[in-house]
Amino acid sequence: MPVYNKLVRDLIPQVIKNSGSKFTTRTLDPSEHLTEIKKKLHEEVQEFQRTMNHISALEELADILELIHAALPLHEATYEDLEKVRIAKKQKRGGFEKGIYLIEVEDK
Repeated sequence: MPVYNKLVRDLIPQVIKNSGSKFTTRTLDPSEHLTEIKKKLHEEVQEFQRTMNHISALEELADILELIHAALPLHEATYEDLEKVRIAKKQKRGGFEKGIYLIEVEDK
C-alpha cells in the first residue's frame, strides 16, 4: 500500500472509497494544517512552473488559489481581507502586469 503523508482535497477520501480501495486519514490540528498547506503550496507552485499549456496552468493556479482559501481562516482572515491587502499593495507599489524586470540599482 503506497504511503502518501500529505494534505489532500476534502473529497479525496470519498473518491478512494468509491474506487473500492481502503485508506487511512486523520484530521490535522490548525498548526499542522497550516504547515501542510505551506508544503502543498510549494508543491503546487512547482507544478505550475512545469506547466506547458494554458489548461494545465489554470489547473495549477486553481489549486494554488484553493490552498490560499484554506489558509485564510487559519490566519483569522477572509478572502475579502486578503483582497483589501492586495489592492492596497497594488496602489502603493503596483502590480506585476507590465512584466518589469529589474536588472540593477546603482548604490548612492
